[in-house]
Amino acid sequence: MTKVLIIGGGAAGMAAAVFTAEAGLKVHLYEQNEKLGKKIFITGKGRCNFTNACEIEGLFSSVVTNSKFLYSSFYGFTNQQTIELFEKLGVKTKVERGDRAFPASDHSSDIIRALERRLKELDVKVHLNSKVEKVLLDESGTSVKGIRLDKGVVQEGDAVLIATGGFSYQTTGATGDGYRFAREAGHTVTDIRPALVPLVTGEDYIPRMQGLALKNVNLIIRNGKKKLFDEFGEMLFTHFGISGPLALKASSYIAKTLEKTDLQAVLDLKPALSKEQLSARLVREFEDAPNKQFRNIMPNLFPSKLIPVILELGGIDPYLVNNEVTREQREHFVEVVKAFPFSIVGTRGYNEAIITQGGVKVKEVNPSTMESRLVSGLYFAGEVMDLDAVTGGFNLQIAWSTAHTAAMAMAEQ
Repeated sequence: MTKVLIIGGGAAGMAAAVFTAEAGLKVHLYEQNEKLGKKIFITGKGRCNFTNACEIEGLFSSVVTNSKFLYSSFYGFTNQQTIELFEKLGVKTKVERGDRAFPASDHSSDIIRALERRLKELDVKVHLNSKVEKVLLDESGTSVKGIRLDKGVVQEGDAVLIATGGFSYQTTGATGDGYRFAREAGHTVTDIRPALVPLVTGEDYIPRMQGLALKNVNLIIRNGKKKLFDEFGEMLFTHFGISGPLALKASSYIAKTLEKTDLQAVLDLKPALSKEQLSARLVREFEDAPNKQFRNIMPNLFPSKLIPVILELGGIDPYLVNNEVTREQREHFVEVVKAFPFSIVGTRGYNEAIITQGGVKVKEVNPSTMESRLVSGLYFAGEVMDLDAVTGGFNLQIAWSTAHTAAMAMAEQ
């Protein structure tokens, strides 16, 4: 093997081109946009959380779909090696809360420029504004021959790597072409859906709290009696439902079920207090101001945007004087605070999704090489496969690691 054609100039495609060229192969990289790394540019709100510096076991536990498939890749090119790679390419890095690794400058463009410089040094032929129309196979359909561009130009190659990413952030040019290339080569593509995406709720009282950010709350989501998600963290109320880290993470675990049915959610607004402690806190508030109306102690307990809604759901007349609140009323109010209820009826679309869940079926890809089990010389890397993880740099680590695995395998051929 001497000539490798890579489709997609995102994280996986650029990394694969670097690793393959470093191994001495002639590499052509095809990107339909006018520049490389458009999705990297907006990652992490433009800061680019490019990996996570956790222990390697943490990588596997952060993968939502098909973590076992990544065993060879994660051990073959670790998160620590990713940090070392970018440091070597001149990007000073830093590690923040949750072991999230960023460029020290907080500029995603540093990651893109470092890869572009390396591509140039290695004499990788980068073809911008070059949309691949078809992956060409031999007559038997069992071996790769090359690619055809939308302008009709045919480029022959010994191997083709599909690194086209998912279907999210379509403003960056995501078209789902990689799924089509895979299907045309005989591969199964599992159902795709937006993931790491805000959630849509059913109740009219949620949009009334639009803009309210809550820290240190616990979100539980159930399908009937079955618990699908239970995590502690930060979230944000919006005009359509909920967003923020908790909601995004939850979406990856519930999206599949949500396609079939609405789900029930409860929010513990005071997870640091048990029901008994919260009840005792209310009693103290009542004793400190026995003749005040119930609504007047609310600012001591809740942010202002939450107060009208919690009063409405809590079942206590806001104008009732504190020393007239019964024990039953107090206990019901505590229940609502500890299990603030709402329903989740859907997710937002691909344009608000950080990643896509679903993709090329991993059983049809060799995990040690990223080569198709159906077509020799056809390889995959990154999000085009049915692989996804939670936020924190893990999805980009999947891109770097699978790109490295594919590159090493192509070099060995």
